[in-house]
Amino acid sequence: METYEIHPTAVVDPGCTIGEGTRVWHFSHLMTGCTVGAHCSIGQNVVISPGVRIGNGVKIQNNVSVYTGVTCEDDVFLGPSCVFTNVLNPRSAISRKDQFRETRVERGASIGANATIVCGHTIGRYALIGAGAVVTHDVPPYALVVGNPARQIGWVSERGWRLEFDADGRATCPEGGEEYWLRDGKVTRKN
Repeated sequence: METYEIHPTAVVDPGCTIGEGTRVWHFSHLMTGCTVGAHCSIGQNVVISPGVRIGNGVKIQNNVSVYTGVTCEDDVFLGPSCVFTNVLNPRSAISRKDQFRETRVERGASIGANATIVCGHTIGRYALIGAGAVVTHDVPPYALVVGNPARQIGWVSERGWRLEFDADGRATCPEGGEEYWLRDGKVTRKN
């Protein structure tokens, strides 16, 4: 018995793995060999290519193509029309499937609408990529990056709020009250 929902206009190729409670909306295509975790929301017109791994609780908004080589860990948010690449120098007449570069989006990270993630990089845990940003390098956990090319302008909490660190390197999330430390250019959450 299926424990997920697939809209009648969506195409799910044989050999896909789909977790319990996941919903796949209109005109989306899940290709053979992809894995989508439990309790995900796959918006309209989304393509998930072979070999892609999508964790649990991931939300993929409309018009996103997640190409071979991309892994999204649990609780990732992919905003409308964000873009992933998987080859650095694509050419129509030259097959470069053996040159796909891996891209990892770590737990809880969010990628804004129309952002582009150039292949071969890691988006750190709970990082926030601003709308329209073009990411051309690794992004540290909890980093807030914007622009083209993307540059870091601050830090965010796990709830997505900008963190303001005091002279001792401490900050508190204004929504949840969790405490964070900034040490040696890295942010950690105080347990």
